[in-house]
Amino acid sequence: TYYKKIGEQAMNQIKDENLFQSSNNASNSIAIIVQHLAGNMLSRWTDFLISDGEKSARNRDQEFEPIIDNRNELMQYWEKGWKCLLDTLSSLHPDDLSKIIYIRNEGHTVIEAINRQLSHYPYHIGQIVLLAKQFKGDKWNSLSIPKNKSEQFNADRFKKDKDIRQFTDDESK
Repeated sequence: TYYKKIGEQAMNQIKDENLFQSSNNASNSIAIIVQHLAGNMLSRWTDFLISDGEKSARNRDQEFEPIIDNRNELMQYWEKGWKCLLDTLSSLHPDDLSKIIYIRNEGHTVIEAINRQLSHYPYHIGQIVLLAKQFKGDKWNSLSIPKNKSEQFNADRFKKDKDIRQFTDDESK
């Protein structure tokens, strides 16, 4: 959910047309990245424990073609992919984690498959953030600690933690 939120915060800062812009023919637009992420999620997480993660109905190459052309439809597809992922993860039980599942006919434990995907998704979310930041320029609202603000962030954070620890210590006495 953290990476979903970061992606959404980045996309919410830019104009609709920026979602569909790419810098050259070899580069993907944010919309293309979203199509790929959602397509991957739907393929990998649908019938997760019982079918190969590369579904025969998936057309991965088509994910890299401009299919969706408006923000609303793009965000609906984004939500559909994330819902599939999150619903599947929440349905898993501890005894499922050592089971073997397949992705492109290659066996993985459930834990390995989860880790595989949870390293793939942040890679693409980082691309979305970078592109959105380039489109927004100087008006970009940082999604983490703003540039040259680490010292202030840490001072605020440690003061807040100190206040919480002090309150907790006082309560326990």
